[in-house]
Amino acid sequence: MTASGRLRSICWWRWLLLAVLTVAGTAALSALAVPSPALFAGLFVAAALALTGLGPARVARSITSGGQAVIGIVIGLLARPDTLAAVAAQWLPVLLISLGTLLASMAAGLLMGLQRGVTPLTGMLAQTAGGASGLVAISRELGGDERVVAVIQYLRVGLVTATMPVVATLVYGARPGSPGDGGSPPVTDAPWWVGLVVTAVCVAVGVPLGRLARVPAGSLLGPMVVALAISLSGLSFDASVPMLLVGVAYAVIGWQAGLRFTRHALSTVARVLPLATALILAVVVVSAGLGLLLSHFTGMTLLEGYLATTPGGVYAVLATAISSGVDVTSVLAVQVLRVILMLLVAPWLARFVGRRLGTGVQG
Repeated sequence: MTASGRLRSICWWRWLLLAVLTVAGTAALSALAVPSPALFAGLFVAAALALTGLGPARVARSITSGGQAVIGIVIGLLARPDTLAAVAAQWLPVLLISLGTLLASMAAGLLMGLQRGVTPLTGMLAQTAGGASGLVAISRELGGDERVVAVIQYLRVGLVTATMPVVATLVYGARPGSPGDGGSPPVTDAPWWVGLVVTAVCVAVGVPLGRLARVPAGSLLGPMVVALAISLSGLSFDASVPMLLVGVAYAVIGWQAGLRFTRHALSTVARVLPLATALILAVVVVSAGLGLLLSHFTGMTLLEGYLATTPGGVYAVLATAISSGVDVTSVLAVQVLRVILMLLVAPWLARFVGRRLGTGVQG
């Protein structure tokens, strides 16, 4: 066998090992109800293989762009007309409080950037509350260290997911298991192929649009904006991206970050975890305070305000809202608006922070 032939066979063997272990890890994490299991599995498996020298070198840029596009479409299609109509009458306080969450989490990120080995840009992307998968997907493109961003973003999601039902029950008096009387999250009855067609249209139009507009993270923002337009115009036919495709996109984003792990990067992540955890909990407390303001100005209950402003884990929030019998549509509307706002604003602020304070992706 020639040298090039051996190289190709080794490459395929590494990719096959990565894929098989990721599928197994995804199945195991799904059974444990871990949020975004394919992304977690992809991140952990890729990091383990990279640290042992068994992983592929990197994920091709075209593949990561495809993963970004799919995640952008998933987020864009969440914005259904009936969902956002639920908060249309109180759009100003909802918008201001969403901006407050954005500023609080970004301020926490800049504080995290004071720690050795973490740039202000990486800290900001790691702590920004909203669209964790989207921010992980575009962090390297924006100049951040996606390894740190991935771990801290999903640490936040994990902490919020674990503590939210407890806080909702002990502090706000939620009663898990009571029937919801305020609606339910959007459920699609559209065939899978309709979702596939909608996804293809969003990619075909959105990716070139993002490049033409030269926006930061155009591979994610372009398809997301197209998906938003299609969904809000009612032309999505209540379709959603096929779950298999979503799982592959999440795995690709996990691989993108995981394959770049080195022992130095691992030590950096371990060193920043205590400060990062403290900052995440601080943002959670600030967000709960903003939830009190939201309930005061919009007429939501205290529990609805808390769930609507909780910084992370949209689907976990919805599960708690449904089981607690609150107005699910309003909670979902505020959460979706916050995620979209974060992903629209964060790339521009990241570019500004990168220019003023420096980027510095670590090796």
